[in-house]
Amino acid sequence: MADDGIRSGQGPDRRPPGPAGVHAARSAGWRKERRRAEAPKPLGPAAGRLGEHELDSVREYIARIEEQLLPELAIESEHPDEPVAVRSRPSGWRVLGVGNYAAVFLHPDYPRFVVKVYAPGRPGLEDEAEVYRRLGRHPAYSECLHYGDRYLVLRRLTGVTLYDCLLRGIVIPRRVIADIDDALDYAVRKGLNPHDVHGKNVMVQNGRGVVVDVSDFLKPEPCRMWNDLKQAYRLLYFPAIFRRFAVPHWVMNAVRRGYRWFRRRRSRC
Repeated sequence: MADDGIRSGQGPDRRPPGPAGVHAARSAGWRKERRRAEAPKPLGPAAGRLGEHELDSVREYIARIEEQLLPELAIESEHPDEPVAVRSRPSGWRVLGVGNYAAVFLHPDYPRFVVKVYAPGRPGLEDEAEVYRRLGRHPAYSECLHYGDRYLVLRRLTGVTLYDCLLRGIVIPRRVIADIDDALDYAVRKGLNPHDVHGKNVMVQNGRGVVVDVSDFLKPEPCRMWNDLKQAYRLLYFPAIFRRFAVPHWVMNAVRRGYRWFRRRRSRC
């Protein structure tokens, strides 16, 4: 029977592993040290608020992204105004959501983190990392723990988007709208310009409002999406007795496309 580097009655054998000790040299402890030395360092400010155990988890997650997800992932963006298409991905990785430039993935071994991968040729990754740097820690926003050549590692936010609340007939409390307002005011105080804030980019989490996409917060032009959504909420949604009923997907999609056409006609966001 192999002694795993420990000689009976003599305590640990501290000699460097030779050819016969390769298996011992690749034990769990050795793998952890190798990952710590080789994995890219997480993004500064957010990583500084993590404990050592969580930092190790982030480093392992980054290694899994680099070695498993990215080599087998295929994302296409055919039009900048339409969601990207995930053509293939390795087993174990689940698509949480797709946007016009990127897709978000979850691995069950790391439920506290998600990875946002940008489609080839689509800009915005560095800007989004900078937005998260300015936001710091706030209860209505995620945090960027690391960014690579085409992806960001984010702390996961759970909940239901306002868009899905309408599809599923889930009531959206007034408190959620107020929370989003407060979060956007906070972003303005941090020198940002909240942009492209709509029903798919904000979420209800335990009865409170959170913002799940900040990728356009460095754009300089004004955007009325959130104000228009709030107006529709006050005038149409909240007073209506049918707000507990699900809205068909084709109706939601028609409203989304119609709103986009209307705003383009008005030369506004």
